[in-house]
Amino acid sequence: MTRDHDPVLRPTAAQTSAALHPPPGRTGGDLVVETLAGLGATTVFGLPGQHALGVFDALRRSDLRYVGLRMENNAGFAADAYGRITGEAAPLLLSTGPGALMSLPALQEAAAASAPVLAISSQVPVAGLGGGRHGYLHELPDQAASFRGVVKSVHTVRTQSQIPSAIAAAWKSALSVPHGPVWVEIPQDVLLAETHLPVVTAPDATPDELPPRPELTAVAADLLSNAARPAIVAGGGVVRSDASGKLLALAEKLRAPVVTTFGGKGAFPWEHPLSLQSWLEDRHTTDFLEDADVLLVVGSGLGELSSNYHTFQPRGRIVQIEADLGKLESNHPALGIHADARLALQALLETVSERTDPAAAGRVREVLGKVRERIASQDLALEQDVLASVRRALPDGSPSFWDMTILAYWAWSAFDPRGANTLHSAQGAGGLGYGFPAALGAAPADPGRPVLAVSGDGGALYSIAELATARQHDLDVTWLIVDDGGYGILREYMTDAFGTPAATELTRPDFVALAESFGVPGVRTSPETLEEDLAKALATPGPSVVVLPAVLRMFAPTHRR
Repeated sequence: MTRDHDPVLRPTAAQTSAALHPPPGRTGGDLVVETLAGLGATTVFGLPGQHALGVFDALRRSDLRYVGLRMENNAGFAADAYGRITGEAAPLLLSTGPGALMSLPALQEAAAASAPVLAISSQVPVAGLGGGRHGYLHELPDQAASFRGVVKSVHTVRTQSQIPSAIAAAWKSALSVPHGPVWVEIPQDVLLAETHLPVVTAPDATPDELPPRPELTAVAADLLSNAARPAIVAGGGVVRSDASGKLLALAEKLRAPVVTTFGGKGAFPWEHPLSLQSWLEDRHTTDFLEDADVLLVVGSGLGELSSNYHTFQPRGRIVQIEADLGKLESNHPALGIHADARLALQALLETVSERTDPAAAGRVREVLGKVRERIASQDLALEQDVLASVRRALPDGSPSFWDMTILAYWAWSAFDPRGANTLHSAQGAGGLGYGFPAALGAAPADPGRPVLAVSGDGGALYSIAELATARQHDLDVTWLIVDDGGYGILREYMTDAFGTPAATELTRPDFVALAESFGVPGVRTSPETLEEDLAKALATPGPSVVVLPAVLRMFAPTHRR
């Protein structure tokens, strides 16, 4: 078979002239920003450093919007949030050595949450690659080795001609399901050297799709169609693949109750008659899921939190749809379908038979009633009132970003997100300091809506410097800080385990005065005035801080037997 007559895309005369006569004064850094623009990037995050100055110099000559944060880990959290909100690969520009390594916790969170982040780091000059000890500033024997166990793929550039291809390959990797962070590193001298290569236009980086195998969805459809008590667990994969509409249609066709994981918040309407909401850390929900004769798990690995701390012991068949091959059947035997949630749900919709089950909604009401009774017996009115005030103050559709703090743990189970892809937290990797910098990354992703960040006082101290970022870029983020005098959840854990806490109490600043010193308005509120103060802050353009002095408690766990 000859390919002599395959069509050839011929450049126009203008393109040929531009390629033969590229504008003078460009460097390897320009190739980086030109490639990003050609791929469709509009906003980048990061922090400059000596080896990365070639990129930042080129950035000022581009149309890309730069949001600079004060610490690399926070810049990574901001890029993570931008990727979650837009579904695009968020560029993260970093320097070598310490600057690169400071981003690792954020990249771990992005990996755990399948958030697309395109991290581009500088490297020592080319002569320093390969493990030799040349004494360059920030030199590591193998910088990329620190990232291989965290990110999806690593791409090392050695010449300027490799820059567009390496970044395009990384972009494709980040956006092929499952989404995730990727790593590109480019030596300092490659970034600084003048280039005579043509201007980069539109590199091809179309992500790969991951359709389900039809023989597997046929078996799954038969199991679900003939189930007596089907149920569905919807995880973050449903949200990331924008498949909540297909999930709703399938659940209604099967009359199958749905519980969403903490990462899958918003994948299913909270008040729907078939919604078990997100009460996964409750034995009543666990019992209900164990009783299902066919359990469809979509976009979740049934990990520690989603399985009520691995106490979930299913008695029926499990059908698991998961794009991350490492999570497929990793905790429970199942009919494993390695596929994107959206494509797999569409295949099931086309093949399942419609079921009738007039008792399904009643069973859901019964479980939720038992959950409410359990919570009501624990004297937790303050916690429920505070969470309800936050819900009433936050406009529908506005995204919220929650740090690892007691109010966030309540939100995992009890907060109605009122829409898919609106509630985000660091529950993937569980690191402190996520909420505020992540909210700063979401603000330019959706500038028409105010963004809420929620932190405890301990987590707030991880990212307090980003008040300067919020003010400098005038980002529309309201930061709610619940000040309980220390690491509140660790205080509870240690008291329960040892009778008294240690290393949990903190000296804190006056958060209101500190915010105002950055030019950010702040207010100290109370549980009684929280709704009004928070709503006012969210309605006022620009950054703001609301401080709530309160000691909140968690509801009693049900996984300890």
